[in-house]
Amino acid sequence: MKSLKRIVNPKKLLKSKWTAVTPTNKEKHFMVTKLISLECSNQQIEFVELEAVHSKRSQLLDWKQLNDTSVWLQGWL
Repeated sequence: MKSLKRIVNPKKLLKSKWTAVTPTNKEKHFMVTKLISLECSNQQIEFVELEAVHSKRSQLLDWKQLNDTSVWLQGWL
């Protein structure tokens, strides 16, 4: 299956919902809980903190990875 690329607006990521295409540890649904920018990058968003709805576990992710539809789907499906 060919992965499609979407263009996500980084300014609209906070509180957005995502579904993992291949769930692990029963973690399928995620919400962006924090936007992280590096001080030297002029406030450009570099990472997001994703929180799993099921376990409340958080992980950092390069926000651009959310554009890969073979890994992440937008919304809770």
